[in-house]
Amino acid sequence: MINRFKFTEMNEILGIIFAMVVSITIARSQQLPKLETVAAFGKYQPIGLGVSQTNRIFVTFPKNPDNYDYGLAEIVKGERRPYPNAEWNQWDSLKAQSRFINVQALFVDQTNTLWVLDPASPAGQKAIPEGIKLVKINLATNKVKKIYRFEDLPRERTGLNDVQVDSKQQIAYLSDPGRAAIVVLDLKTGKSRSVLENDKSTKADPNFVLTIDGKEVRDTKGNPFRSNVNGIALTHDYKYLYFRPITQTKLFRIATTYLSNPTLSSTELASHVEIMGETGVSHGMLADKVGNIYLTDSPDKAIRYFTPDRQLNVLIQDNRLLWPDSFGIGTDGYLYVTAAQLHRGKRYNNGEDKVDYPFRLYRVKLP
Repeated sequence: MINRFKFTEMNEILGIIFAMVVSITIARSQQLPKLETVAAFGKYQPIGLGVSQTNRIFVTFPKNPDNYDYGLAEIVKGERRPYPNAEWNQWDSLKAQSRFINVQALFVDQTNTLWVLDPASPAGQKAIPEGIKLVKINLATNKVKKIYRFEDLPRERTGLNDVQVDSKQQIAYLSDPGRAAIVVLDLKTGKSRSVLENDKSTKADPNFVLTIDGKEVRDTKGNPFRSNVNGIALTHDYKYLYFRPITQTKLFRIATTYLSNPTLSSTELASHVEIMGETGVSHGMLADKVGNIYLTDSPDKAIRYFTPDRQLNVLIQDNRLLWPDSFGIGTDGYLYVTAAQLHRGKRYNNGEDKVDYPFRLYRVKLP
């Protein structure tokens, strides 16, 4: 015989437990930031990203053989507009010095100046040396103010990828995965030099194979995806440059007081590189005003951030974050991110296109 009182009491207890679980789940879901779509680009693949102090959004698009029209666009009401004008976006290898060949990265510095990095290597081909450039654009006038051409580098072997600018000291830092090096550019003189070339902090782990969704990322020849030093992030006080190769799992940094000192030998400079910890796989990174370093994470479809007290936190995890690539931070309290879906392209799927179109630009609330 069932004791009705005990049965009722048990039901009440189970009801309370269920209500507590539901309330905790709801509370947690309310605390998690949501991923919002900012713009969709059809079959045009977004890579580099820059957000100005007035929340203007700029995106780069690589020179792909199938889908290409603008190398650099401003996103206005969800639509792409060639920037700074249509002429700069008219691809012409014969006018490589005054046309965008294959724009890779963007950076908006603390003076609200847009920096555009063009490694001039269309569709994965060898770079056009005379087209390699860093373009400085005045966002107030939308005019090109200056162009740096890296003529003192072995341009036929470079593969410039990312850029950060110290507008106070007038120094630009660039990653060069092609030579596993960091490039230091004096913006006053235009002279550049390579540092930490083939250092253990700038070279990919030759035994590391990137795996996403249980599948190794390999090209049509069976070669695994591999990248030396790639994403870089300069702190807002300009004191540290964070960097890392993609295909390994550590985050590194070096004080800019050493990095900008041309008198230090390679050995002396390497001795000042700090290992910040294990952070998993990451492509792009960016620092915010309080010292957080945001890191993309394609295997886990996530965005993480490394705090000043060396804690690695998850900002958001979402299945739409397919190869999150580049960041921009707005004054509106949002972190913007491109989803490049590189691993779903033909190159890494035996010639089959597995991209989930349209390509998208997202944003998420800052922590």
